[in-house]
Amino acid sequence: MRTATTLSVLVLGAGGIGHAVMTSLDTGIGRVDPFKDMKNRPHAGRGLNLLLVGTDGRDRITEEERQKYRLGGAPCHCTDTVMLVHLSEDGRRASVVSLPRDSYTELPEHTDATTGKRHAPHPVKLNAAYAEGGPQLTVGTVERMTGVKISHYLEVDFTAFMKTVDAVGGVDICTPRPLKDSYTGLDLTAGTHRMNGGEALQYVRSRHIDSAADLGRMQRQQRFLAALIHRATSSGVLLNPVRFKEVTSTMLDSVRADAGFGARQLLDLNEAMRGFTPASSEFTSVPLAGDGSGVTVKGIGSTVKWDPVKSKQLFRAVRDDKPLTPPRDEPAHPPKSDGPGASAESDGSGGSDGSGGKGEPAKLVEVRPQEIRVQVYNGTATDGLGKRVDDALRATGFHTTRAPLTSDGPDTRRTVIMYDPRWDRSAKSLAAALPGSELRAVKQQGATLKVMAGTDYKAVTPVRAEEPPKGEFGATTGDQAVCA
Repeated sequence: MRTATTLSVLVLGAGGIGHAVMTSLDTGIGRVDPFKDMKNRPHAGRGLNLLLVGTDGRDRITEEERQKYRLGGAPCHCTDTVMLVHLSEDGRRASVVSLPRDSYTELPEHTDATTGKRHAPHPVKLNAAYAEGGPQLTVGTVERMTGVKISHYLEVDFTAFMKTVDAVGGVDICTPRPLKDSYTGLDLTAGTHRMNGGEALQYVRSRHIDSAADLGRMQRQQRFLAALIHRATSSGVLLNPVRFKEVTSTMLDSVRADAGFGARQLLDLNEAMRGFTPASSEFTSVPLAGDGSGVTVKGIGSTVKWDPVKSKQLFRAVRDDKPLTPPRDEPAHPPKSDGPGASAESDGSGGSDGSGGKGEPAKLVEVRPQEIRVQVYNGTATDGLGKRVDDALRATGFHTTRAPLTSDGPDTRRTVIMYDPRWDRSAKSLAAALPGSELRAVKQQGATLKVMAGTDYKAVTPVRAEEPPKGEFGATTGDQAVCA
């Protein structure tokens, strides 16, 4: 999770800053040697591969910060988060693959970096590789598991994470539903929030929000990283030498990297990554075996295992420098039916991203429009209003009946959405597409929501789900993850 800080170093390298400034920043980077005496490494593919590691180091956290953001407890000296970042050969794309910290793996014979004890080969969770063998064993383990040769190693702790977020002026995080975690102290209402460093750390650390646990946390980490990239590329930091040096110095003050990553590499990335935006980044996680719920292994506890076929396909795409998301002019796979009245049919009338094909910013909602069945009624004397509303909702992605009906009553001034309380989340998502509409609960109505279009109707606002339709590897682009 703290590796978001490090990736932003690459983004900020696109600012056109002079060589002298960059060279002065080089001195702030802590150095490690993760490639020492490594043998039988994978063949290098195209592009650049960085292993970004977030540790739970908190030595420089103040007592006030410990209390306020619930950062107490002893660190495990292991990796809270591991991300593989691939920068394409043409510098136009960054592919971020989250590697679950509880991934099952087997370590080779090695000497424990902390105790000096010699270990025979044994099974562990991925995050234990750092605790037993530091950066070198972590890099070797990831290369063996993925078949991807690591070009550079970057490591960030709690302090670097918080300072970096504060240095860019905070990041915007949006959520369609409240998020609360008593362990980290996270307590967000639905909506958009500007977060400082400590608050952002609570957001990316939380794993007790729902049953998704670590997998849900990885998705939030990816959304945060997209938001950080958006903030860095849209706030003028890249074009202002003074602000650039201030932010980058803050980052590098707590970053550890291999000796080969320094000012020269930042300058090279500067040239390669001009024009980098959130849409240039894509995010996914390693496909897991079965339903992803994990298995318990004697001696190491609950672990998750990678899908042996899909994970190999994913990392082959990384090695071959191929994008993980579908091209923008090609739709992702059609949505699957998820419940009563849902349909996987597509008439081509609306974009799969919920934009309605108009290129407008889409509001973030909790339930995908494609999963919401809607019956439209014309509540006015205006001929054709029902069809207009039906067509507009359909173009935005909602599964309408295509057969609008006419109300027998007097003209309705305010548009009303009638819904069964069991489908309240769907109702709120539909209401976001019809600003100003009234929500009216009707018990036993069933899964189909009803819209009584009133004289106040003007247009449908595009909406998109928190988890948009995805391509072969379940990847999303950064602009799909940031707030509208």
